[in-house]
Amino acid sequence: MEFTVQQIADLLQGKVEGDNSVKVSTLAKIEDAQPGALAFLSNLKYESYLYSTSASAVIVSDQLKLKSDVKPTLIRVADPYSSFSTLLHYYHTAILASKVGVEEPCFIGQGSEIGSNHYRGAFSYIGTNCKIGENVRIFPQAYIGDNVQIGDNTTIFAGVKLYTNTVVGSNCTIHSGAVIGSDGFGWAPQPDGTYKPVPQIGNVVLEDDVSIGANTAIDCATMGSTIIRKGTKIDNLVQIAHNVEVGQNTVIASQSGVSGSAKIGNNCVIAGQVGIVGHITIANKTTIGAQSGVSKSVKEEGLIIQGSPAFDYKQNLRAMTVFRKLPELQRELEILKEKV
Repeated sequence: MEFTVQQIADLLQGKVEGDNSVKVSTLAKIEDAQPGALAFLSNLKYESYLYSTSASAVIVSDQLKLKSDVKPTLIRVADPYSSFSTLLHYYHTAILASKVGVEEPCFIGQGSEIGSNHYRGAFSYIGTNCKIGENVRIFPQAYIGDNVQIGDNTTIFAGVKLYTNTVVGSNCTIHSGAVIGSDGFGWAPQPDGTYKPVPQIGNVVLEDDVSIGANTAIDCATMGSTIIRKGTKIDNLVQIAHNVEVGQNTVIASQSGVSGSAKIGNNCVIAGQVGIVGHITIANKTTIGAQSGVSKSVKEEGLIIQGSPAFDYKQNLRAMTVFRKLPELQRELEILKEKV
């Protein structure tokens, strides 16, 4: 795909500085870009590359003051990073839109319906009585169980597994290897020391605009639904247990785990390798630092917590400072004991 700089500037509501007829056909990092590429400059740490890059055009801040002449045409915008992200989104969407039609072999069960302009990759499987919207992309070897519902403009990448009765909203993305609706970890201990399985008869509901990363697992509810609310983004390799509810526009980074029946609020930020115990509530706008263990409810909105067990971020930093000094403090204590 090839576009003029002016077309891109119009899309981003930016202003062109230089030749607006220059054409670009690819996106690249400013330090690696070649002729025909469009790059961006957001972090001023990379500003030196602006004066040496071979890119044909660069997206820059409308506040940037040049230190010398530049070769590429500039597109000035209020926020270069956000604008480049918008461009990447359009580029990615255009690539997905080119995927249309049905590859063989693939299977769709009796009573299932799928909207117009869809794509079904080879060896994909759709069970019975499914309702799938328009502009849905289902890549090869994806499995969609019986009675699954999928909204418009959703992409199911290769190897995704959607268990029976799963509900996926519109404009969702589920990346390869994700498993949605597998059994929750429910086992009843028996007098003889064995464990009896507790049947998991609920489902998983992903609301609109949800993104699920590769190899993430979201368990179905024991009864009712495990729910991921609108706009939430979940990274690769995350475990969400049965009956968990995650609020709107929350982000969860890789290798985190949420235990059963935990309730996470709206607009929370959960960093990598966080563990959250079951049956607790996390208030809206909570930020949880990496490798934290959350063992009790967070009731006040807007807190930043870290540590295991997690508590106030600033207090945790002070505690870590003291912890690092413990060997020195111990030596001083031994000296004092000898003097006494």
